[in-house]
Amino acid sequence: MRRLRHALRAPATVLPLLSAVLSAGCGPRVRPLAGAPTPAGVIPRAELPAERQRLDFRWEYRDGDLLARGEGVARVAPPDSVRLDLFVDGGLGGGSAIVVGNDVFTPAGAGVERVLPPPAMLWAALGRLAVPPAADTVARVDGTLLRADIGRDASWRATFDGQRLSRVEHIDRGRLVEWVSRQSDGAVRYERPLARRSLSLNITRTQRASEFDAAIWNH
Repeated sequence: MRRLRHALRAPATVLPLLSAVLSAGCGPRVRPLAGAPTPAGVIPRAELPAERQRLDFRWEYRDGDLLARGEGVARVAPPDSVRLDLFVDGGLGGGSAIVVGNDVFTPAGAGVERVLPPPAMLWAALGRLAVPPAADTVARVDGTLLRADIGRDASWRATFDGQRLSRVEHIDRGRLVEWVSRQSDGAVRYERPLARRSLSLNITRTQRASEFDAAIWNH
């Protein structure tokens, strides 16, 4: 149980340094896009739903041999704001974060920011495509899937199943750095392979919310 608490409260310098060292290696090579060419203009917008939502989920975080899991709540406000609360199983603590655009705030202090993916990956987990804009986007259709390489050197790859954003990959010099996948059953997974780091979410309930208490956005 102490290992679970340590996952959210590890010294701030250890995990980022470890990730930086491991990321210097070579990730798996990304294959060229498959399918028939299609205009980039047909790529879905992939934005948050128009109404506020509350998402309840189970989560599991791994960082090497470190493991933590528990319950979580996401309160999502379009177009680009979310409050996340994570609770470790067994009452061993937790943390919260506020994400507005590409800015992340952690009102509860140290720990939870190391569990969360970078903003672009976090938004992808919620179904919003929020990667940096880039020229030379190329798109191809393969059955029900539409894949788009974004950027001259394909820095990002987005996959859509119909209108649903199902996967986002971050690419560096042709190699996979990190990715997020979204299943239709509510299962979401973020992984940074070289760092042996992952975060899995299983969304158990989705509710519309007319309003949120304004205090949840304080930081």
